[in-house]
Amino acid sequence: MIVSPKVKYCSAFIVLISVLVYFYRRHQNAVRLETVLDGLLRAETSVVLDQSLRVAVGFGSCVDVIGPGLEILHRSRAHPPKKPEHFDKISNMEELEKVFTYFFRHGAAAERYTTNTSMFRTMSDIAKALPETKVAVGGNAPVMVNCFRRQGLRVLLGAQMSADLRRLIGWDVEVAGDDVAEDDIHLIMEYKKGEEWGHYQALRANRFIVHNDANNPSLSALEKFSEALVDFAPQLIVISGLQMMDNFPFPSGERRARLDKLAQMLSTVPHSDSRVHFEMASFTEHDCLRDILDTVIRYSDSLGMNEQELPNLLSLLLTDHITLLSDAYPRVATTLDQMRRLYALLRRRVTDESGGQRKVTRLHVHTLAFQAIITQVGSHWKNSASAAAKASLAATRHTCGSQSISVVKSRLLMDDSFSTTAEQVESANGRRMPFNLEEPVSCWSEEMEGHGEVQICVAPVLVCTSVVQTVGGGDNISSAGLVLQI
Repeated sequence: MIVSPKVKYCSAFIVLISVLVYFYRRHQNAVRLETVLDGLLRAETSVVLDQSLRVAVGFGSCVDVIGPGLEILHRSRAHPPKKPEHFDKISNMEELEKVFTYFFRHGAAAERYTTNTSMFRTMSDIAKALPETKVAVGGNAPVMVNCFRRQGLRVLLGAQMSADLRRLIGWDVEVAGDDVAEDDIHLIMEYKKGEEWGHYQALRANRFIVHNDANNPSLSALEKFSEALVDFAPQLIVISGLQMMDNFPFPSGERRARLDKLAQMLSTVPHSDSRVHFEMASFTEHDCLRDILDTVIRYSDSLGMNEQELPNLLSLLLTDHITLLSDAYPRVATTLDQMRRLYALLRRRVTDESGGQRKVTRLHVHTLAFQAIITQVGSHWKNSASAAAKASLAATRHTCGSQSISVVKSRLLMDDSFSTTAEQVESANGRRMPFNLEEPVSCWSEEMEGHGEVQICVAPVLVCTSVVQTVGGGDNISSAGLVLQI
């Protein structure tokens, strides 16, 4: 068949136009992302950080072994299961295969205790031998302490650790806790969006964590941390790492006794001098999260959590049941409605702030696409817009593994506008918020019936498209948000 020169010319012209349109749209998107980035950076730097602040963080520490999840499983002779299944704790390889897949297919982060010490050590050794694997100081508290320290703040860490780990953490960090001969290890199995495990595919980049802790679940640093707080006199106390208690085989009553002792410590913290923040995590044991709700959360001003942990805690309060999975990409309106409801429920639980109890005055929820912060107007928390921007930038910096943010490696998941509520009926809180590229952090005030006025701030996240790591993301994000609000 002979093609005429005119047809060839038209075909080439169409290809040329398509290429030009592609590069034009790519350029326009880059300009859009640069505008958003500039706006977030301006908001972040509009507040001068008070570097005289002191922050105390507990509990626990470990050595993180961070490696490619599917390769670790392959070399451990694991296989994709026919049917994913959830287990509260892991006793053998078959259960690990099933529960890993249960969360992997949704791209949801999860953390589970394993009773199988020999399997755990074998897999950890396999992971350490891989060239891609990194070994780092781990545990929620040490990661958050490092975030605060990088901002120039004075920090106190409540944790037990070996002499080797103490050297790695650095001598400029004050540590309250006993020495141990051997550190706990956490095996962090990371995976990227789109990776395939048999016929399952990850919806987003995330990680599955396995641990066989011996030291962290008992909050062994609690007594020394309590003593050190008196002289340290922090403006902020952060409680984290309590998920290590989840499904751990405590003797009868011991877990609640340790949490009661932690609550007693928090009850003595003067309201006028210090804020208390509790960092949520992945919990599957009903009684464990219920105990934490009745002890630690009752003495906390602020809570931080992700898109999985928010509906989990809300479900416990509303139905007395745990929620294992929720939407990995929640809409802003849905998240804000859940935050309002959680905020009101938590405040109603504390009818009297006597005895050291505290009504929640701050919630921070971080998702892949956005940051949302609610604070009580007139409370000690300040600079919500700048805090939301800093948390957003921390998410991008951490997952991309660079302080310098490249829009070439980023994308926006937020729409050009968002609803402030998903309620179908007319609501005093209902409105449509346009997304301003030059001032990307949206803030407004609302009156919450029975709870006074609150400020809500939402910031978009420049989602990293070249993910280096996900583990520690929530700790970095929450720390960044807190540092400007103390």
